Amino acid sequence: MKEGRAMVVLSEDDGGVRILTFNRPERLNAWTAEMGRRYFDLLEEADRDPSVRAIVVTGAGKGFCAGADFADLTALQAGTYADEQDSRPTTFPSTLRTPVVAAVNGACAGLGMVHALVCDVVVTADDAKWTTAFSRRGLIAEWGLGWILPRLAGQARAMDLLLSGRVFTGAQACAMGLAVRAVPGERLLAEAVAYAKELATRCSPASMAVIKRQLWGGWQEGLDEARDEAVRLMMESFRRPDFAEGVASFLERRPPDFPPLM
Repeated sequence: MKEGRAMVVLSEDDGGVRILTFNRPERLNAWTAEMGRRYFDLLEEADRDPSVRAIVVTGAGKGFCAGADFADLTALQAGTYADEQDSRPTTFPSTLRTPVVAAVNGACAGLGMVHALVCDVVVTADDAKWTTAFSRRGLIAEWGLGWILPRLAGQARAMDLLLSGRVFTGAQACAMGLAVRAVPGERLLAEAVAYAKELATRCSPASMAVIKRQLWGGWQEGLDEARDEAVRLMMESFRRPDFAEGVASFLERRPPDFPPLM
């Protein structure tokens, strides 16, 4: 029997932060098509909601996401896999206006590692177990990981992680540049939510949306193109109310009150 779709990813609000939790703890939150559709639907809802200023993604139980569910992999091998594919790409979180923070609480393997690294910021438990895993399953660097990983960790480290499929810790992931912070597991969610709340209360939603486009899109541009585009975007930002509020709140020594994205 299929799991209830609403239950495979949970959603709750904490101030201006939407917390999404992969909820298949008995399977270390292994990825299924149903789980993916629910996750992307919830991301879309959060991105449309003007009260949501930042999103945190984590996993229930001992795993963040242990990769593709082996039942699906077995069906693919047998040629019996028939679940409808979502038209939204795995890189979908990078296309949102709202910043997405991954809180990697445990096992982060294969496709799960892809889903962590297409978030905008990654915070990890220092003892979380990370692995690309693909080469040990007879697979390749899927869903853009061969493009993302060298840009985060460098060519040599990316080659090592992808060729060997070895397990490494969250602390090591942070040292390699895959996460901005590695913390004890019992503090992970609190620290990730605190970081997201800082974005939600101190930073302009419009500015963050543009910065996301600059960083994710900028990897495909040369320096001159990125500079010229930044000049154009900066001129636009001068005309937004966020700029006036940002300056006024600084001069008046008060928290900013930025307008929501509409």
